[in-house]
Amino acid sequence: MAHKSNGDGIHPPESSGSPLRAFLGYSGAKPADPIVEDKNVRLAIIGSGYVGLVAAACFAELGHEVTCVDNDLRKIERLHNGEEPIYEEFLPGLLAKHRGQRLAFTTDLKQGLAGVAAVFIAVGTPATEHGEADMSYVEEVSRAVAQTLDGYKVVVEKSTVPVFTHDWIRKVMLLNGAEPGSFDVASNPEFLREGSAVRDFLYPDRIVLGVDNQRSSCVLHEIYEPLASGRYYRQKSRVAGPAAASVPPVIVTNAKSAELIKHASNAFLATKVSFINAVANICEAVGADIKQVCEGIGADSRIGRRFLNPGIGYGGSCFPKDLKAFYAVARECGYDFRLLREVSLVNEEQLQRFVRKVKAALWTLRGKKLAVLGLAFKGGTDDIRESPALAVVEMLLREGCEIRAHDPAAMERARRVLPDQGVTYCGNPYDAACGADALLILTDWEEFAALELDRLRTLMAYPIVVDGRNLYDPAAMSAAGFTYYSIGRSPAAAQRKIEVDIRGPAALAPARTE
Repeated sequence: MAHKSNGDGIHPPESSGSPLRAFLGYSGAKPADPIVEDKNVRLAIIGSGYVGLVAAACFAELGHEVTCVDNDLRKIERLHNGEEPIYEEFLPGLLAKHRGQRLAFTTDLKQGLAGVAAVFIAVGTPATEHGEADMSYVEEVSRAVAQTLDGYKVVVEKSTVPVFTHDWIRKVMLLNGAEPGSFDVASNPEFLREGSAVRDFLYPDRIVLGVDNQRSSCVLHEIYEPLASGRYYRQKSRVAGPAAASVPPVIVTNAKSAELIKHASNAFLATKVSFINAVANICEAVGADIKQVCEGIGADSRIGRRFLNPGIGYGGSCFPKDLKAFYAVARECGYDFRLLREVSLVNEEQLQRFVRKVKAALWTLRGKKLAVLGLAFKGGTDDIRESPALAVVEMLLREGCEIRAHDPAAMERARRVLPDQGVTYCGNPYDAACGADALLILTDWEEFAALELDRLRTLMAYPIVVDGRNLYDPAAMSAAGFTYYSIGRSPAAAQRKIEVDIRGPAALAPARTE
């Protein structure tokens, strides 16, 4: 295993036997009700959202016995019945594989925590109106866990939380009756991308363990042993991973450092997104090509190519919220982290610039019929939280546009938040494009980068594409007969003569799909 100490003298266990057994007081004899057997650990995950459900399924995949606890009875019933409440690659297969075997679901906290070695808190931490993380759910869980302890447990922060949260969890648990030696609090931040969360969990870049004593360190090392030793990667039944998968390093820190690592990581990635979008805007002004600029920047090993993808801005449940929360943490510490404000401003302005680009392509917007491809905040997920695509749709509706939208996974969720009037949901990209004055690409789904261009052109009233994700080559789109606008590149005019059906777009329209 590749390990790094946290600088406080806490190192990974090096005994040949099970270190967790030793720390929990086990002798060589098999206990009557073992927490650990054959390196498998009994765990509880509190919260069955994106983080909690993925963590529960993946821990079960690693061989542990996992109980996922949630107070939402409807959600637990759906999980019992084999339904998947979120769209995530590989997750349905893992749930089907381990449900009723290593993976259980319950609303009963006492039942879920019985005999477990570790409790992972994976509840929501939404932003308040002032930008701080709302920690009320974490506090509520901390109280409940304190009143349900049946032996020593490590209480692990899995949610993204501000620094010092581990101290508050400990204080709340002590105030609610937990004995000082009956628990430890640790931080184990997640670094999951929606759409590839299962792979990110099982094939991580690193595993961060924020622990303040050897006992909790030992428990967490045992939990992650299948990954840190490479044992999981030798299994034939493992989830398919990268071609050159490597054993992840285990980075051991104190709890405060681990809490900061998560916020700082997301803030830095958001900064990278806003930076390249700002560079793209300069490219448009001077006639440079952002793709070529990204290639030159990304070739520098100190920078790297990842996240240098210009577009309409970042979104989702993490970056916007975590950026605000990190700024609030800095402010409380007496530091004005102005850079984070600018990152957020660039992201907001990118949406307005895109709508202006659409208007420049069409002259006026009122009454225009626009095909919209993508409603989720990114491809590979049905999550629409803080989706820049939805923000663009809402701005266009206010301009008086008629929207024909398609998304492979997010349309049902979008129906709940977008107004009924002015939006038609279509079963595929070609239905959405029928009779459209322009087609907008707002989410980077793989299928949107492989459209049948000839078919698309014949369906549209005018062959105008405004690509907010740079999925196509401008020269290729021009040759295919489209006037093409993208991010950070000069517009490309259609090269072939376009014939407009004198009967009007309605003559080409397929049946409406609701």
